[in-house]
Amino acid sequence: MMDNRFATALVIACVLSLISTIYMAASIGTDFWYEYHTLSPAENVSDAGRIIWEEFVSEEADEKTYTDALFRCNGTVGLWRRCITVPKNSHWYSPPETDMTTNCISFSLSDQFMEKYIEPGNHNSGTDLNRTYLWRLQFLLPFVSLGLMCFGALIGLCACACRSLYPAIATGVLHFLAGLCTLGLVGCYVAGIELLHKKLPLPEDVRGEFGWSFCLACVSAPLQFMAAALFIWAARTNRKEFTLLKAYRVA
Repeated sequence: MMDNRFATALVIACVLSLISTIYMAASIGTDFWYEYHTLSPAENVSDAGRIIWEEFVSEEADEKTYTDALFRCNGTVGLWRRCITVPKNSHWYSPPETDMTTNCISFSLSDQFMEKYIEPGNHNSGTDLNRTYLWRLQFLLPFVSLGLMCFGALIGLCACACRSLYPAIATGVLHFLAGLCTLGLVGCYVAGIELLHKKLPLPEDVRGEFGWSFCLACVSAPLQFMAAALFIWAARTNRKEFTLLKAYRVA
């Protein structure tokens, strides 16, 4: 029969694992990893909203083109999409509007693995390897993290079916690796943003900050580590006590 301490630890670990999985999935699927706030977005785009939008969604839009649009139009960036805020009606014959709408465009798979250049927008400036690999890692690491957690959950279900607590060690190790991937994702994203802003400094009237999607990923990492510690502690301690009890009975 399992000790109440171990049962409680496993329940808490499962709850932490579930919460971290939800947070991680939500952060991957939302577009608020980084936000730009312009003081007067309506004034910036009222006369050129359609032009900005056409450049923003163009297949030929390079990093500098869409980053400038993000600066000017209260843009937000996620791992999969980039969004800008433009007037709903931006025809030349329409008066300036304060009624704004958010439009988004997804990064294609080729965009995720596209090379970053030393001078954004200048294809002749050479490849910036640091930014290139940081961008690719921030795309791959969250899926590795979720995959490890799902595999850990599968092992946990098998352990329950076998009525054995010892496989929970593998679940804990997988959660620990998932936490490292999430932590690496956060580090890669911060480093990538800082390097981008060194190449393309923010205008004086634009303020940038990390959004709530980024915060969810930051919270997910420690939850994964805590779940891993509880899984490993419960499995190892229960195994140790069971071995001692078995030896005592034999004696």
